[in-house]
Amino acid sequence: MDKFGFGRSKNDANSDSNSVFGGGLANKLPFSHNRPFASSGPPKQMLVGNSPSNEYALANVASINQSDFEDGVYISINDTFVFTTRHSSSTPSGEIGLNGTQRAWGRLSFHQPIEVRKYDITDKLTKHPYISTLNVEISFKIKNKATTIQYDQDHLAKHFTKTFNAQILAPSQLLLMEFQGVIFEIRVQGIQSADIENIEISSPISTTIDTKSILVPQSVINFFKGDSLVNLKSSSVRPRSDAIIRPDFKFEDMGVGGLDKEFTQIFRRAFASRIFPPSIIEKLGISHVKGLLLFGPPGTGKTLIARRIGTMLNAKEPKIVNGPEILSKYVGSSEENIRNLFKDAEAEYKAKGEESSLHIIIFDELDSVFKQRGSRGDGTGVGDNVVNQLLAKMDGVDQLNNILVIGMTNRRDLIDNALLRPGRFEVQVEIQLPDEHGRFQIFEIQTSKMRGNKMLSSDVDLHELAALTKNFSGAEIEGLVKSASSFAINQKVNIGKGATKINNKDIANMRVTRQNFLDALNEVSPAFGVNEEDLKTCVEGGIFKFSHRIDDILKTGSRYVRQVRESDRTRLVSLVMHGPSGSGKTALAAAIALASKFPFVRLIAPEEMVGMSETAKIAYIDNTFRDSYKSPLNVLVVDSIETIVDWVPIGPRFSNNILQVLKVYLKRKPPKDRRLLIISTTSTYSVLQQMDLLSCFDNEIAVPNVTTFEELNNIMYDSGFLDDVSRGQILSQLKNISSKLNIGIKRALTNIETAKHDEDPVNEIVELMAESAGSSF
Repeated sequence: MDKFGFGRSKNDANSDSNSVFGGGLANKLPFSHNRPFASSGPPKQMLVGNSPSNEYALANVASINQSDFEDGVYISINDTFVFTTRHSSSTPSGEIGLNGTQRAWGRLSFHQPIEVRKYDITDKLTKHPYISTLNVEISFKIKNKATTIQYDQDHLAKHFTKTFNAQILAPSQLLLMEFQGVIFEIRVQGIQSADIENIEISSPISTTIDTKSILVPQSVINFFKGDSLVNLKSSSVRPRSDAIIRPDFKFEDMGVGGLDKEFTQIFRRAFASRIFPPSIIEKLGISHVKGLLLFGPPGTGKTLIARRIGTMLNAKEPKIVNGPEILSKYVGSSEENIRNLFKDAEAEYKAKGEESSLHIIIFDELDSVFKQRGSRGDGTGVGDNVVNQLLAKMDGVDQLNNILVIGMTNRRDLIDNALLRPGRFEVQVEIQLPDEHGRFQIFEIQTSKMRGNKMLSSDVDLHELAALTKNFSGAEIEGLVKSASSFAINQKVNIGKGATKINNKDIANMRVTRQNFLDALNEVSPAFGVNEEDLKTCVEGGIFKFSHRIDDILKTGSRYVRQVRESDRTRLVSLVMHGPSGSGKTALAAAIALASKFPFVRLIAPEEMVGMSETAKIAYIDNTFRDSYKSPLNVLVVDSIETIVDWVPIGPRFSNNILQVLKVYLKRKPPKDRRLLIISTTSTYSVLQQMDLLSCFDNEIAVPNVTTFEELNNIMYDSGFLDDVSRGQILSQLKNISSKLNIGIKRALTNIETAKHDEDPVNEIVELMAESAGSSF
């Protein structure tokens, strides 16, 4: 209590019960005189006038005639803007005198009718009514009279408190203040209030105009530059006057959802040190982070974050550069383009040192220009020179401490390693696909206008949509909302033979419904995640559990899925499913992958690489494996691995380069917080053994052919082929041909489907099975 001068007085018990706060609290206030508050009464209709003199204008008071209100009371205008009254014989009755800055804050015009009433703060006493910390912007009122004098923040704070002591202030409020013969314009950015009953506990900083609190001598005033003309001296206890984070900034204002963790990391590494007083950072002996790299899959919000960072920073306007724009056909011009980006920051740093403002440079598509040196092979060396120039500017001999370079890329692996070390792009933040909570936040942002304008139907559940949009990026969710809106619009447009008709009554009743979003889900699909079409094609006929061995294989696969999902020690499990051609290996691998319900499930199949060169195949395999590291849980099915490596029995021949790439990735563990299950299939077990590929797998799963007549009968039964009697005849005839059976499930199903369309299906299936089995019968 004593910290803010609110210690109890011996005379509290005898205080005037009619004082403004009642209950004897008036004597606790550090005011020069008690302010006679009365209960808020009915409003008076008054007109807006001008302040009678500069004395009134610079005191931030409202001049009134003594016949209208008492002297020194709080009044509210239109129940929003609060001022302290001061009597003036120059102000006529029925008029209230305000200076131009006060009128600008209240958006008031001369002779405008307004409602004025006494402002009762009694009900505010339990709601933190006293200013603990006040953040204000300071600017020169008249720009052409700006001076280069350095102003001490502590002296400014004392003068501010003395001038406006005991006044009620609110965020967004504008004031005029004279200091050392110069008129400044002050804008209140944020207020942290303290409760009279527990003065040590302060509320969070508020930036809303509804927060109104009383300025007291113990209030801490933090000054921030409203423009770059004011030269403020750094304080050892106050934040920087040109603090990088605006005091009124809130993360939710950025309109970027699902990235709370990433923003926390960005703030801690790149901006936290820039908020502290320079003297503290100097004592720590550290320098600010100069480079921030955002990487991740396309559409996850990297460019959006960089674009919105300008809104959260109180810094110079960012310079945004698309990577390829740097390059030029003229010798030395590309390097000059890099130097020009840093020219303004260098000039200001030489002039002001650590007091200079932050300069932000944003590079989009960073990997397109700053590739590994020596990788281009163009013979000109321009690409290498551009990399060298950026290295020198970010962390060369003449080090700058007032720059922040933000780079964005989908391929961090392509960027020159020297750029990724501490001192350059040392803060590297992966922008991942949003989880379900993140997708809900994005849906809230994307549908905010719909909900605000009541254009979103009540049957739309954003939580349901977030659950249905697994693997959607932020950009894809935005596309989904647009697609749903188009379905809603289309329902209100009648396209006939003549002109298109729009019913105005229908437009007024238009809503975007749940069904519109479900229709949009069939139209918009995620580019990253489960490649369901290819996998479902592999199992479109279903899984025939003709033998207990098939159940055992599925159970084994399910066990490995659980191990990858739940084990704290297993990040990678690689399996090889081997068996005769047509035995159902691919279908079983796809079934296990789809049943996992992992966010990322992909198929690498020879069909996807038909016509590709060896280099293109390697790039395709490389990109797919890298994508499989971007999700927490991943399954990768590598089908017919011997075909992928171009193996043929004549020769024998294969691509050693593709083979080596597969060997590396089959054994390479994903990043620490990622899990990967690899299921490979092969029909040439001995070939993989000769290639030394089997050593790359953790386990092997043998997939059998159909080997008993009971298994064949189970297949015919599951296929709905004929009745029990006819199937018995078929099995009897086959047993007479041979006592053994060895045929792939794929060929068996094909024969059954062919026999269904024959006039004599019994004899037809017997003949087909005998032909397919060959010498096995």
